[in-house]
Amino acid sequence: MIRNVVFDMGGVLIAWDPARIVARLGLSEEDSQLLRREVFQSVEWVCLDRGSLSEQEALESMGKRLPERLHEAALRCIFWWKDELWPVPGMAELIAELDSMDYGIYLLSNATSALHGYFCRIPGSEHFRGHIVSADWKLLKPQHEIYEKLFSAYQLAPAECLFLDDYPPNIEGARRTGMQGLVFYQDMARLRRELRDLGVNVKESEA
Repeated sequence: MIRNVVFDMGGVLIAWDPARIVARLGLSEEDSQLLRREVFQSVEWVCLDRGSLSEQEALESMGKRLPERLHEAALRCIFWWKDELWPVPGMAELIAELDSMDYGIYLLSNATSALHGYFCRIPGSEHFRGHIVSADWKLLKPQHEIYEKLFSAYQLAPAECLFLDDYPPNIEGARRTGMQGLVFYQDMARLRRELRDLGVNVKESEA
């Protein structure tokens, strides 16, 4: 029986769209493409989530591949969360509904430790009982160790947990540790149907 629902952050709780983040900076298309590639698609970005580089170290490394005119823009991208966050419509309502039925609500995210400081800005965050953030543990989904950190930190039985993520390999990783999992396809009606199919008795629609 499912007793706990574990959420990813980017692409589940809030929209994750590097192109949209870069668009806020008002750059040329050429510079925008360069920034998306050299920041968001970089090895340094992965290292930030793993906690193996600081923001300053990542910026210095990225800066070697970027013209000086884009250094400030790269800094804005690294600290993207200081600007507007875009909540996924309907997710806060679903979380509140799950909490009202006494499901344990947890976060498991590939992110920097800065997440602890801005998570309160995400609608529905007040219902979470715990957080596992990848950079804190020097681990990344879908490594099995990060799921096991969740279980041990909050004394959760894997068979009683359901994981929601927008990236299929992360769901596959969760299933290998004994959790059930659902890929979120930005379709709240579908997600609610799939939750009901697994015995999580949420409403059929958000209405």
